[in-house]
Amino acid sequence: MTDQYQLRRDLLQELLWAYGPCGQEQAVRDICHRELEPHVDESWVDPAGNLVGLIRGESRDDGRATQVMAHMDELSMLVKRIEGDGSLHLTPLGTMYPGNFGLGPVAVLGDRRTVSAVLTLGSEHTTKESPRIWETKPDQGDKSLDWMHVYVFTGHTPDELTDAGVQAGTRVCIDRSKRTLVDVGDGYLGSYFLDDRAPVTALLHTARVLHDGRPAHDVYLVFTTSEEIGGGSGSYASRVLPGDLALALEVGPTEAEYGTTVGGGPIVGYSDAQCVYDKDVADTLMGIGADLGMSPQAAVLGAFESDASHAKGSGLTPRAGLLCLPTLSTHGYEVIARQAIPHMAELLVEFLRRPAADPP
Repeated sequence: MTDQYQLRRDLLQELLWAYGPCGQEQAVRDICHRELEPHVDESWVDPAGNLVGLIRGESRDDGRATQVMAHMDELSMLVKRIEGDGSLHLTPLGTMYPGNFGLGPVAVLGDRRTVSAVLTLGSEHTTKESPRIWETKPDQGDKSLDWMHVYVFTGHTPDELTDAGVQAGTRVCIDRSKRTLVDVGDGYLGSYFLDDRAPVTALLHTARVLHDGRPAHDVYLVFTTSEEIGGGSGSYASRVLPGDLALALEVGPTEAEYGTTVGGGPIVGYSDAQCVYDKDVADTLMGIGADLGMSPQAAVLGAFESDASHAKGSGLTPRAGLLCLPTLSTHGYEVIARQAIPHMAELLVEFLRRPAADPP
């Protein structure tokens, strides 16, 4: 790995601290736009809220183009209702559970100001007279902790929350205080929301490198919104942008059922719950990773979806690919190898600089 592929830890941390719930990704998009604009030929925000950057390729007469997608949104929550004491009841925005992120501080993103609050279950020192709490105790009711059991203590009255612009539909995020990168062992990093801020960092790094050495064909770098709730914005981008290949950058699960490990090389998806990825694309990614000495990992994934698989599954792109950072505990407190982001960027640059072969 050359010096041009060193991890920009400061950028990753800035992205992690920015709140970006589905449908409200402005803070993340502003950082991405700032970093992207100097390294692309054009950039814009489309009607779906996606940030798009175009890097023109060396060969422009064949009409070939690739869309590379990384999503800006994060798992979060929605206010479902406000109680008379100012407490909030929530519903998840994306596939997440209270146990994934734990009880503790949250940020309620009111329209006029952000309210600091606490996601709580209540006192452990309770009996059957507090059934909502009692039934979650492993030695008592033994039910899994779910959204019906927890609530948000705000310390404010309903009128004060209204003044802050908090209502049903307001986004609630895990507080910034729980988003600081932690060094794990000698070669790993841990944080919430590496999904998908780590691949976003890799895509921004890719733009910097491609700017100095053009890709073979036009490349649209697409920083998408609302991927965690169905990938509709990424599918919109695939429909309206030129290109015959949508390639998603994601975190990839590292579990025995897939034969993947967090210390291994980049994960290349051959299928997921939405589509079978194009074999020639996956094979090319695997070959480049092997040539670079990264020991890439092939995977057939279940319970997994991406912007690219949604687009192909809906017939909005003819071809799709998936490249993942190996990630421990996806949709929880995630851990990646320190070299995972640079490896993704390096592999992606080499892939985009190769002339695209005709599909088989």
